[in-house]
Amino acid sequence: MLLLRCPPLPLLLLLPLSSRPQKLPTRDEELFQMQIRDKAFFHDSSVIPDGAEISSYLFRDTPKRYFFVVEEDNTPLAVTVTPCDAPLEWKLSVQELPEEASGEGSGEPEPLEQQKQQITNEEGTELFSYKGNDVEYFVSSSSPSGLYQLDLLSTEKDTHFKVYATTTPESDQPYPELPYDPRIDVTSLGRTTVTLAWKPSPTASLLKQPIQYCIVINKEHNFKSLCAVEAKLSSDDAFMMAPKPGLDFSPFDFAHFGFPSDNNSGKERGFLKSSSKFGRQTSSKPRVDLHKVCMGNKNIFTVSDLKPDTQYYFDMFAVNTNTNMSTAYIGTFARTKEEAKQKTVELKDGRVTDVFIKRKGAKFLRFAPVSSHQKVTFSVHSCLDAVQIQVRRDGKLVLSQNVEGVRQFQLRGKAKAKYLIRLKGSKKGASMLKILATTRPNKQSFPSLPEDTRIKAFDKLRTCSSVTVAWLGTQERNKFCIYKREVDDNYNEEQKKREQNQCLGPDTRKKSEKVLCKYFHSQNIQKAVTTETIRGLQPGKSYLLDVYVIGHGGHSVKYQSKLVKTRKFC
Repeated sequence: MLLLRCPPLPLLLLLPLSSRPQKLPTRDEELFQMQIRDKAFFHDSSVIPDGAEISSYLFRDTPKRYFFVVEEDNTPLAVTVTPCDAPLEWKLSVQELPEEASGEGSGEPEPLEQQKQQITNEEGTELFSYKGNDVEYFVSSSSPSGLYQLDLLSTEKDTHFKVYATTTPESDQPYPELPYDPRIDVTSLGRTTVTLAWKPSPTASLLKQPIQYCIVINKEHNFKSLCAVEAKLSSDDAFMMAPKPGLDFSPFDFAHFGFPSDNNSGKERGFLKSSSKFGRQTSSKPRVDLHKVCMGNKNIFTVSDLKPDTQYYFDMFAVNTNTNMSTAYIGTFARTKEEAKQKTVELKDGRVTDVFIKRKGAKFLRFAPVSSHQKVTFSVHSCLDAVQIQVRRDGKLVLSQNVEGVRQFQLRGKAKAKYLIRLKGSKKGASMLKILATTRPNKQSFPSLPEDTRIKAFDKLRTCSSVTVAWLGTQERNKFCIYKREVDDNYNEEQKKREQNQCLGPDTRKKSEKVLCKYFHSQNIQKAVTTETIRGLQPGKSYLLDVYVIGHGGHSVKYQSKLVKTRKFC
């Protein structure tokens, strides 16, 4: 059916224009099947076999032409062109075969260059043309014999594309078939989740071929093909880079990718310059917020961790895992629900307020001093992980900070000003904190803390019944209480972390766990260190030590817990 003067086995060949004649591949079926399996045989090759999808590359405004020969009339024919990351203009036309190519000659087939010169002087009959970025098809159940040519052009930018051609479209079916209703249904919509459902491909349900479904989520637009998605996910604008010059490529290969085949090819596009990307200027672009998830043969999927009140675009692709070829369902879009409006908590001047925030959640508080004021002080005690505080005065942002432990912020006051406080929780888990707002600068409910709230244990001073520890203080005179609790030998850092709620005070501890309380401070901050020896311990036992500092207002803050162990033998 195809090829010039060859045995009757059908084979379709697409041939880009070249400056040199090419040796065509054999139509021996056993060798042909071997070549199909060997992907390296067709990589960057000028020859495309019947029934195989090929990938190629177009430079902007540089047309490319492929030929294929149909030797017999009434031959079925299907051609599929898939643009990847830019719209394409493509046209399929046919010309009559020259007499020498009819298979009735007496000699060997003429070289491709001679055949080409005989037929390219005349314009063929146009069969089909298309311009756009859709996956488009030409299908004919009865095509005439002749020399077919496929012309492609990209006017926007350098781009990658795919072509598939076959003379047995009924039996091949490499692309998964879409169901009668190829739409994606949004079955559930939340603030951070969207549940999607779709009908299975008949290729999987009826033909029992291996099909998996891949969903693509982004905030820009829907995609027409999986090839377009992969191009967007790649680091460069071009999904498939043009080849670098080297021993593995012939001058024809350069022409195949849009390069002239003469010795001056490097000058035209800066090809031989010391550039890793063919003389093209590259710029660092932010990665697109696009995600692809493949979920096997399921036909329902919940997308999670989305942002509230945000529009997302969803595309579904059925992928034949045998051929790695895909078909796109009709994409959809949906906007997640808004965050539930939260009540604003009113803060009282000089009164501590406890706040609980869900994981990744936020809370809003309002402080409206009743009298004129020169300064406003916000004291925040984060009990667990760090939280973020933002303060707006009459709508203007005046403070944005992350808070871990105890922090104090002093802002300039303003007559009749109102303050809106936004507290954002941790991504790791729920957050707990205490907050105090006051216009009285001497109102200090939380004790001051050193930058380092660790407890240090002296290993050389360990005995079978005692341990010696030290911790830092401040220039402010505070009360310190130390507590101990015996723990199992398998007590680990993860258990200790779960007990690191700094807002739990000594009142939550057993009286038997108390070691002592003392007052301590130093005007010289370099010498604000105190030590204590804890006695009456059991040999070879592990203990968890906690130090609480208690402020003048009665509120306490816990230092980081310390795990110690007495010596077993003395």
